[in-house]
Amino acid sequence: MIASENVAVRSEDSAMGTRAADVLVDIRDLQVHFPIRGGFFSHQVGAVRAVDGVNLQIRRGETLGLVGESGCGKSTLSRAVLQLLKPTAGQVYLEGQELTSLPHSELLPLRQRMQMIFQDPYSSLNARMTVGDIIAEPLENYGRGDKASRQEAVRQLLKTVGLADYHVNRYPHQFSGGQRQRIGIARALALRPDFIICDEPVSALDVSIQAQILNLLEHLQSEFKLTYLFIAHNLSVVRHISDRVAVMYLGEVVEIAGGDAIFAVPLHPYTRALLSAIPVPDPRVERTRKRQVLQGDVPSPAAPPSGCRFHTRCPIAKPMCSERRPSLQGSGEHQVACWGVTGMEGSAPWAPWLEDGVDAYGASAVRVNAPNAHAQPT
Repeated sequence: MIASENVAVRSEDSAMGTRAADVLVDIRDLQVHFPIRGGFFSHQVGAVRAVDGVNLQIRRGETLGLVGESGCGKSTLSRAVLQLLKPTAGQVYLEGQELTSLPHSELLPLRQRMQMIFQDPYSSLNARMTVGDIIAEPLENYGRGDKASRQEAVRQLLKTVGLADYHVNRYPHQFSGGQRQRIGIARALALRPDFIICDEPVSALDVSIQAQILNLLEHLQSEFKLTYLFIAHNLSVVRHISDRVAVMYLGEVVEIAGGDAIFAVPLHPYTRALLSAIPVPDPRVERTRKRQVLQGDVPSPAAPPSGCRFHTRCPIAKPMCSERRPSLQGSGEHQVACWGVTGMEGSAPWAPWLEDGVDAYGASAVRVNAPNAHAQPT
């Protein structure tokens, strides 16, 4: 058990480190609502709140994992950050430069610094273009060099992602899924960006190929000093590659913490349910751990519940949960949006289920004996 005074000191130091961190992308109260129209004149009768008040900071050089159920708004958030979708409200800052209010002429040069790797490595590539033309297209759009220098740059990019020179004149259908994803990565690197959004880049690949692509992404991050927003459903993949992890539910971020901390000490009931669903390759642990099955269906983002959006499925919901919407609270880097964890006073998070000493994997975890004591790994 860690002494409470030591916990307080570490929490204060962590908070100071967060303030001093070099933030590359700052997302503030971002909202993306899609109108629902009806009637003879197609008036707006409602809105799908795909993203509704997300606040995130992505630090230079880190990998921030973003997880959640299908339909929670992960991909919509990523496209709004890149300004591929115009946000309904909120701001996105790239190294202090606000993007959402910029006209197209001023936003265009900044797009060189932000790129995306898409989920489907086949549909994201133009089937009528050769690999060389696909990778060279961003260079041509921004007038980088002459034709000869662009061809040389394409060859170097192919080598960087593990492909050969002679692949330059082939078409996407002549490659395997893993090779096509390498082509997509090469295209994303063409303009030497600072920030890359990886939108489920390995979910369509075989397990053995997933490992190769993940290792490649880590190598490229080290070589080119890249910053990643890594979106995925596979929590084991997220744990492997992420420095920090944010959990989304119905358009909101409900918990964010360091990659190891969120798996060892999950605070939000939704996070705990997600982690309990991960298969564990150990029959002894699988027999003893408790699976947390959520009741009911995910509410519609067109008519989200009042207050906390998770309260209709939450096993520890209180009356206040249906009345007031919680915000992210906590000491240091581990923050959670849950009245049942932080309390009305917004104090440092604690989780009543941690008292049983069993984490989401069924292994020994931190014991918290007093409310408002921030759980720390021992």
